[in-house]
Amino acid sequence: MFDLEEELKKLPARPGVYIMHDSHDDIIYVGKAISLKNRVRQYFQSSRNLTPKIASMVPKIARFEYIVTDSELEALVLECNLIKEHRPKYNTMLKDDKTYPYIKVTVNEPYPRIMLTRKMKKDGARYFGPYTSGLAVRDTIELLRKIYKIRSCNRSLPKEIGKGRPCLYHHMGQCEAPCQAYISGEKYRENISGALSFLSGNYKAVAQMLQSKMQAASDAMEFEKAIEYRDLLNSVNQIAQKQKITSSHMDDRDVIAFARAADEAVVQVFFIRSGKLIGREHFYLTGVENETHSEILTAFVKQFYAGSPFIPANLLLQDEILEADVITQWLTARRGQKVTITVPKKGEKERLVELAAQNASMVLQKDSEKIRREEARTIGAVRDIARALDIPSIRRIEAFDISNISGYENVGSMIVYEDGRPKKNAYRKFKIKWFKGQDDYQSMEEVLTRRFTHGLSEQQELKDKGMPASMGSFSVFPDLLMMDGGRGQVNVALKVLDTLHLNIPVCGMVKDDHHNTRGLYYNNVEIPISRTSEMFKLITRIQDEAHRFAIEYHRSLRQKGQVHSVLDDIEGIGPARRKALMRHFKEIEAIQKASVEELAAVDSMNMGAARKVYDFFH
Repeated sequence: MFDLEEELKKLPARPGVYIMHDSHDDIIYVGKAISLKNRVRQYFQSSRNLTPKIASMVPKIARFEYIVTDSELEALVLECNLIKEHRPKYNTMLKDDKTYPYIKVTVNEPYPRIMLTRKMKKDGARYFGPYTSGLAVRDTIELLRKIYKIRSCNRSLPKEIGKGRPCLYHHMGQCEAPCQAYISGEKYRENISGALSFLSGNYKAVAQMLQSKMQAASDAMEFEKAIEYRDLLNSVNQIAQKQKITSSHMDDRDVIAFARAADEAVVQVFFIRSGKLIGREHFYLTGVENETHSEILTAFVKQFYAGSPFIPANLLLQDEILEADVITQWLTARRGQKVTITVPKKGEKERLVELAAQNASMVLQKDSEKIRREEARTIGAVRDIARALDIPSIRRIEAFDISNISGYENVGSMIVYEDGRPKKNAYRKFKIKWFKGQDDYQSMEEVLTRRFTHGLSEQQELKDKGMPASMGSFSVFPDLLMMDGGRGQVNVALKVLDTLHLNIPVCGMVKDDHHNTRGLYYNNVEIPISRTSEMFKLITRIQDEAHRFAIEYHRSLRQKGQVHSVLDDIEGIGPARRKALMRHFKEIEAIQKASVEELAAVDSMNMGAARKVYDFFH
């Protein structure tokens, strides 16, 4: 039992990270502190003026834990990692988790290559980016390979020079074949220098070179070559137009500003590299209601740059951030060079920040209705289900379905929705093991028993190790079980839960005669649902998803089994009798419905064999 007063007394006056858990042992908040003793105690002091969000969180704290660090900087790094991993409910969260493409030039190799990558490493290569369009990066790489005849192979040169034949790119005129020593190392390096100059923004020299080559080819009446140079020149001009000058300073900067409305904020980032705008991107933050501008920007900077492989030399921000000194120290350590954080008040820099803020505001206005619609169809619909069933709150829903063809390869599916959205990494498949034949109720009983027995066992294992239940794959239990069916399936679920001494609400998704969802069966009552409501649409999506997932698994097993028939599973029924049965009855369903006498009347069958077939299906 967690004794709050005793645990508060044990808190050390050292820097570290504190982790708040709720009654389900889910992590609901992660924070850092210069002094854990002072910071954590503040949450539980009635005299403290807590923000509305934190005030609503405190009653939900069932226990806390903490990790001591040697410095505030270490605490910051750990806090960023834990927030990214656990995505706590009460932290201001960056919703987008994107990785951006970079152009990598392997100048550390004797014969460098140009490639796309989404990770930056300290490997001696040169990186350009980040870019916001992978397609644009691929187009640029393809253009550079054509202009400078850069190799695209993975051969280890010069060790493999002369081994094998030159590839197709050489025959197409897009590679000078250094693998065959058709070009000297010095000349190849010159080509790489030209490509590096282009990536650094020097488009004019490349355009002039292509212009002169196009003219020379045209004068020599080599029109196909002239057209090729013209197309390359057009591509260069298109790229040059996209890279507009935004700064008189030829440095790397990120310009960051945001706009907010209610609990949502949109952050706009301009990526400026070598003084040129190479892209922009917007990000959504949730949980910002009652947060100050500084708190919003601080949360974004920490979460965004914790996952970004590239740290620019300068950050231009709309407002001051909290913990500026330690964040600057952290970013400098990650970059390996000094990083400055500035809130410009006038001049060119201030205009850039204002432009980013205007873009953020436009995105927010444009997407506000979309955001509201998305919330209505997800979290809002879940709230409606909770109200309809008179359940205090629902976050996690699990739905189950069974799929088979006349008892062959019975399988079960478990799908998970959290906050109205599918959580596909939590989906599970079950192959029915405990019996043969066709019985959806027995199949469902087996699936649910295995799911929750495994979950209880995993919960105990995690508890013994001092780990939260949220760390397991089966140990997190749902707030609501949804069965694909009415009273029968609900009763099966209630029987399993009662046997395992679990108290989880169970409802059935009831269908009409046309196989369309018409309502929910809960506590022996069918609750009708408006077909136009978001709740109805969410229930239908859950039902369809459970069905789809089960059918896909069943189909994959059928493909593995190829021509396997359910009759193969009947003891004593060999190939001759299987053929005779199918020839006589035409389909499995007719065999299933036949009496013992009707089965015995089939050629090659006798009363004993007929009884085995009948018993298998009944």
